[in-house]
Amino acid sequence: MIAVIQYGAGNVRSVLSALRRLGHEGVLTDAPDTIRKAERVIFPGVGEASSAMAALRERGLDEVISSLERPFLGICLGMQMMCSFSEEGDTEGLGIFPERVMRFPSGRGCKIPHMGWNGISALGGRLFADVDEESYAYFVHSYYVPLSPFTAARCSYDGICFSAALERGNFMGTQFHPEKSGSVGEKVLASFLEAI
Repeated sequence: MIAVIQYGAGNVRSVLSALRRLGHEGVLTDAPDTIRKAERVIFPGVGEASSAMAALRERGLDEVISSLERPFLGICLGMQMMCSFSEEGDTEGLGIFPERVMRFPSGRGCKIPHMGWNGISALGGRLFADVDEESYAYFVHSYYVPLSPFTAARCSYDGICFSAALERGNFMGTQFHPEKSGSVGEKVLASFLEAI
């Protein structure tokens, strides 16, 4: 079973549809026991950091997530919430990745949020085994995770090179939305679902 965490953030339907296209069924849940028993867990996200973390804590999911030993994928806000701190709402995160989430600076000539297709490079980690360098993925975000030892893919926007993906043990995250990234996203999800 693949658990898709329900915590009030948007975009869960797109993730469930992407799983179905790959021949897998996801279960949308906020039940700790269901999440613990899942073979794989996906933490999707479209929303705001402080309210998302509050929703996780209300349900006791912050402790559940941090203790999981199964393959775990955070998407967009889901990846950011796996970090230690986000500038969005001065939010303490889960601390799985000891990184700070930062806001793109305004006034540099590019629009915020960073939205649309952008190239990803320096691909490493298990999610990108079948993905070509400089492939394009779909992003929608105003905050980013700087490059770190946990960076598994890079992207550049408005002169800032940031983590397009993170990996640490069983925890993986993508800043881009694989469920909206066409064949590249399908390859990333397939690696998460089958090859890990």
